Amino acid sequence: MKNLGQLMKQAQEMQQKMAEMQAQLEAIEMVGVAGAGLVELTLNGKGEMRKITIDRSLLNPAEGEVLEDLIVAAFADAKRKVAAHAEAEMQKLAGGLPLPAGFKLPF
Repeated sequence: MKNLGQLMKQAQEMQQKMAEMQAQLEAIEMVGVAGAGLVELTLNGKGEMRKITIDRSLLNPAEGEVLEDLIVAAFADAKRKVAAHAEAEMQKLAGGLPLPAGFKLPF
């Protein structure tokens, strides 16, 4: 039972750290880029868009479809970066807990 009690204590500590990490994720920003920098899109760690920068050359009505594609690509790039950062932070938190292989957090 001693191991179970220690595991529960570690789980509670990790839950508190996860709450802190959630707050920190909101503060970080990741920039996604597409079209060699023609479109830049900034997301916070929760995936909320904070800023978009579009090169003026793409504001030509004839470039509308290209612009749409570049915005989607920049968003996907930023989203991948946010997910990778969140995964790295989650692995740091779970480092002290003996979790079964393949077990994903958060629960």
